[in-house]
Order: sequence, then structure tokens, then C-alpha cells
Amino acid sequence: MSVIAVLALDGVPGHELTGPGMCFGTAARHHPQVAYELRYCTAPGFRGTGSPAPFGIDTPWGLDGLAGADTVLLPGHAGFRDEPEPAVADALRAAADRGSRIGAIGTGTFTLAATGLLDGRGAATGRQYAAELARRHPLVEVDPEGAVVDADPFHSAAGVLGGLDLCLHLITLDHGTPVAIETERQVFMQLHAPAGAEEAPAVASRHRAGPHSLGPTLRWMDAHLGQPLTLSDIAGHAGLTVRGLNRRFRAETGLSPLQYLLRARVQAAQRLLERGDEPVERIAARTGLGTPANLRHQFQHHTGTSPRIYRTAFRSLAAALTGVEGRNAEPAEPEGPGSADGRRS
Repeated sequence: MSVIAVLALDGVPGHELTGPGMCFGTAARHHPQVAYELRYCTAPGFRGTGSPAPFGIDTPWGLDGLAGADTVLLPGHAGFRDEPEPAVADALRAAADRGSRIGAIGTGTFTLAATGLLDGRGAATGRQYAAELARRHPLVEVDPEGAVVDADPFHSAAGVLGGLDLCLHLITLDHGTPVAIETERQVFMQLHAPAGAEEAPAVASRHRAGPHSLGPTLRWMDAHLGQPLTLSDIAGHAGLTVRGLNRRFRAETGLSPLQYLLRARVQAAQRLLERGDEPVERIAARTGLGTPANLRHQFQHHTGTSPRIYRTAFRSLAAALTGVEGRNAEPAEPEGPGSADGRRS
């Protein structure tokens, strides 16, 4: 399990604290092989986040929380132009000496640069602060665009959406591009938990890394979504009784086997809607959801929208983020008959 320590200095923008939790938590929820532990650590003198809507945080971790962390994240903060407190600078240098990866979000790059750790290396901050960072720290090669800069073991980027780009970059390094792409999708288009289901834990259970992990069975289920899988089928693959399977699924995913299967099928439908122009009839069959009416019902239940609206909204969002007009902005084929109540999606 990878330990990430988020160091909160006084006046940190609230979204730069919540952004990493949302991003790394989403990666863990939707990928059983991903396991992160987040520690929110406060430096001496921390009173709360900056405006608007400042709030305090209650955490058992101070600067000691950086010890043993695989990654230290340093968000921006109100006094970023000041010299960092000696204890903060020493803690960051000690983390670097231990081999920890350090990521700076937005104006947090000023604090990291003030330690001297970025001298002779590339770095980024918010575009509006790039010239100032370069002026204050001439030994740092500043990217004026605020794009993610990988100067291993130091990584930095603008604080857009709470440092989403930087967090996704770190997830890519840890688990590969497909996991990062899926995480980005889920951050923007969060699935609601199935009715009555507990939210899958953001931090993976220790069982996932053990010899009896459900990982192989989860991958097998994902590869056979179009087939009519039963509890007995899944239990047989896992080498467990149905009762044991239910217990193991709850422990490792926070869901029952059939809740996990349904969620996986809706996620597969999301991917097909995003990447092609197949009608819902074909997508329903490919994902094991059966009929277009059932696909629409389950999609609405889990995402709060219809397949047609989701497809259009996702492509519009992708075009806005990439600056590229999608070739398939509208589905090429109609979705077919309306849903069970007679309305079209």
C-alpha cells in the first residue's frame, strides 16, 4: 500500500486538500489492485484553510506524518512567498533524503523551491505565478504553462481542480495509463453507489495483496460481463462457497458480488458510450445488461442520467478539455425504442 502524506500549511485552498482525496480515493474504489493510504498532516501554526468558506481539519498527523510516506504532496497556501518555517523545510528535505517522492500543487512549488531541492530542476506552478517563481528562484527551470513537470523525484503542476493533473500523473506512474484514464473519467462522472450498498473503501483491504485476494476473480468477471454470471459461477471461479464469497467481497470491495457485477457492467457501458457509436441495444448485450430498457434503467439509477445524455455530455467535456472537436459528437444511430415507460432516453 502506497502512503501519501498531504502537508497542509495555514491558508491552504480547501480544494487542494479535497482534490487528492477524491482522486486517489476514486482510483482505489474502481481498481481492486490499487491501494493508497492518505495522511493529512498539518504544520505548526496551521489554523484552517483559506477563503472562500474556510474550514479547519482535525488530524492526528503533524510533520511526523511525513515519516514513512512514499509520496509527500505539498499544496499551495496563503504565505507561499514567505520563507518556509525551518521545521517544514527540514521535514521536506528529510523526506527527500529518505527517497520519498514529493509533489507540489500550485503555489506549493514556491515552498518546495525555497528548500533548494528544485535547484537545477524543472518545475511548474499556476500560470499567473510562473514569472514570479522564476524571478524568486532563478536556479529553477519554470514551465510557464503550468503543465505537469516530472523532475523525479519532484513533481509539480498548477493547482487546477485541486491538483487533479498532478494526482493523475502520480497514479499513471504507480499503476499505468489505463488506471489513470479510468480514474479521470470517474472523477468527472462519478457513479453513485448501488441502492443499499456501502461505499467501496478508498483504502484497499490488506486481503487484496494476500495470496487469497479476489483480484483474479474480479478480472475474470470484468472479462466475462456479457455472459449470464451467477453467484455459483463466481464462487466456483474463486474457489469459495457462496457464503464465503459474499464475506470476501464485502471485505475487499465493500459490495456484494452481484452489486460489484452490476457496477462493472454499468462502467463497461460508460466506456462503450464514450468510445463508439454503438446503439444501446448492442451495448446492453455486450455488457450483460440484456435489454435496452434494463440498460437505461440501471444507467439512470447509477449515474443519474440517460445513456444518450451521458454520451453527449462526455464528448462535449472531452472536447472542452482537449480543445479538439470530437468526430463523433452525436451518436450516429438512434438508441432504438424508448424505455419501459414509453419515453426515449
